[in-house]
Amino acid sequence: MIMKKFLTDYALGMRAAEVWKRDYQATGGYLIVKDDGELICYHFYFAKNFEDYLFNNTKLETASERNGFGKIYSENGQQKIKLNLQIRFIK
Repeated sequence: MIMKKFLTDYALGMRAAEVWKRDYQATGGYLIVKDDGELICYHFYFAKNFEDYLFNNTKLETASERNGFGKIYSENGQQKIKLNLQIRFIK
């Protein structure tokens, strides 16, 4: 699923200011632990578990319209859209 890959890529280094080359900024692994102490994912080699956890425990939010996010504008004869997306963990 594309959304799972997107969340994983973002968690492991993808940023809006650069072209993403799938250069994961992970060495070793991650510990993902719930509030109650349950271990969800303990190493990046279990990528499917990590993807599933992010997909099931995060939500997408849009930023405030105050700075013009979501608006279509023209620049050098091209139409563009100013996007800002926030990813938050669900509690």
